[in-house]
Amino acid sequence: MNYLAHLYLSGEDEAVLVGNFIGDHVKGRQYQQYPVGVQTGVLLHRQIDWFTDRHALVKDCASRFKTNYGRYAGIVTDVIFDHFLAIGWQNYSIYPLRHYSKNVHAILLSHFSILPMRVKLFLPFLIQHKRLESYAGLEGIWQSLAIMGRRTSLPEEADFALEVLTQDYELIKQEFEVFFAELVDFVEANFEVEIKKPAMNGL
Repeated sequence: MNYLAHLYLSGEDEAVLVGNFIGDHVKGRQYQQYPVGVQTGVLLHRQIDWFTDRHALVKDCASRFKTNYGRYAGIVTDVIFDHFLAIGWQNYSIYPLRHYSKNVHAILLSHFSILPMRVKLFLPFLIQHKRLESYAGLEGIWQSLAIMGRRTSLPEEADFALEVLTQDYELIKQEFEVFFAELVDFVEANFEVEIKKPAMNGL
C-alpha cells in the first residue's frame, strides 16, 4: 500500500503512525533503534505489505499495468489504491481528509529529528503539495507516478497508467473496496490498532 493507506491503518497512535510512514526506509533490524511505538509501526508496515503482496485481487489489478511497468506494476497499484481510499475517505474515517492530512503533517514534523534522511528530504514536498489530499484527483495520481518515474527506477509511464485506470475504473474500484475491507479486518484482528470509522460504513 501507499502512504495514505499506511497512515490510515496506523489508527490513533502517533508513534505507530510515524513508524508505519517510514517503514519502507527502515531496513532489516534498523527498526530496533527507534522508540517502541515507532518500532511497532515499522513492523505493522511490513505486515500490511505482506498481506497486500499476496492478495489475489491486488495481483489481478497489478496485472493490468505489467505491459509497461513490468515488476513495478505493484507500486502503481499501491498509488492507485490510495486514489480510491481518498475519494471514498468519508466511508473509512470520521475525520475529513483535509483535517486528517494536516494532523498527519503535524505529527510527522514533531518527530522530524528521528525520521530517516530520505524521508526528511521528501516530507516538505509532500506537505507543500498536499500530496495526501491530491490522491483524490486523477491529476494527483498522474503527478505522483510522473515524479516517481523521474526520480526512481519506476518507468516513466504515467500516461499509460492513467489510460488503464480510466478504462477499468469501476472494476478497479470494486477490487479495491473488497480488498481494503479485508485488509482493515486483518489489521484490526491481529494488531492493537484503533481505527475510528463512521458507524454506518459496514467495515
